[in-house]
Amino acid sequence: MNQNRTVQFIVILLIVAAVGFGSFFLADSIKGKDADQQNTQNQLQLPQSSPLGGGAVLIGPTGIADMVDKVSPAVVNVETSAKVSNGNPFMDPFFRDFFGDRISPQQSVQTAIGTGVIINENGYVVTNQHVIDKAETISVNLANGEKYSATVVGQDYELDLAVLKISANQKFSWLELGDSDSIRVGDWVVAIGNPYGLDHTVTAGLVSAKGRPMQIEDRVYKNLIQTDAAINPGNSGGPLLNLNGQVVGINTAVNAQAQGIGFAISINTVREVLNDLIEQGKVIRPYIGIYLQSVTEDIAKSLGIEAKGIVVAGVESGSPAAKAGLTQYDVIIQIDQTPVNTYDELQEILKKHKVGDTITLNIIRNRAAMQVSLVLTEKP
Repeated sequence: MNQNRTVQFIVILLIVAAVGFGSFFLADSIKGKDADQQNTQNQLQLPQSSPLGGGAVLIGPTGIADMVDKVSPAVVNVETSAKVSNGNPFMDPFFRDFFGDRISPQQSVQTAIGTGVIINENGYVVTNQHVIDKAETISVNLANGEKYSATVVGQDYELDLAVLKISANQKFSWLELGDSDSIRVGDWVVAIGNPYGLDHTVTAGLVSAKGRPMQIEDRVYKNLIQTDAAINPGNSGGPLLNLNGQVVGINTAVNAQAQGIGFAISINTVREVLNDLIEQGKVIRPYIGIYLQSVTEDIAKSLGIEAKGIVVAGVESGSPAAKAGLTQYDVIIQIDQTPVNTYDELQEILKKHKVGDTITLNIIRNRAAMQVSLVLTEKP
């Protein structure tokens, strides 16, 4: 019995000692917290052995409201108007017998809204081409309520991009263009726009994917950023921003059948053509003048060649290809010693050239290899 009491007493002493040591450790931790509190607030301390690495990791998006305050003055609402014809109200032959052609087609004013982002202090604005397409008047509204007229400096239907110039002799707030190649899937992004006329609406979300190809009506987009930040009609042309307030995309489309799926043109795509739009009013692209088809196994078999290259399905009259003597069923396998098997690969090669450059094509015609040189002209 005494022995059992002795054992119990020893256990109690051990428990008391453990609690005391824990209290000492906790108190020591609290003392150390006061000195480092500013550096560790909202942070998770990971041990050096963590697979995520040592040091502090910031949890969640922070400072979005502060960032929005800074960038909002450079985001504008774009309003356009154009006269459209509604046709002749007296199309019935009975009325034409009485009035002939004296009744003119009725006209109405069609308005549209979108968004834009000011990219320099002189008031140049990037937006979508479809926002200002066929517009007769354009106005931009700033976050502070100021309203200005604007004119189109340049536009490109294919990329769905346009540059406007605010008609005012003053300096404007503007936003820095970021690097869309550096963003990662899972990064936070913020969209600011004019959805359904609700000016300067802010939405946030994640980068869902990069490099998405997408066809919207007759436009084929090559390199879109997909995001779950809400993008609705009226957001078109507005900025997609990283948390530093840099523009990483131009919002352009939304999948109406889905939720949380929006798209933006990568800002690096905009960079490639920005100078052309401002200085030339359009994007100048080198042009060959051929219709193409990748060489499939069936095509290769029918032509008696290997399944590689691109086959000429047709040649535009008067084009560089026509002047160089290219004909239907020629198979292009290389351009300037670079293999080419798809339309996209051909476009990447042409991007490295200017109008007036001479390129050399390695082709197969009637199973015989030959070379053809042609001078690139401007794409009509």
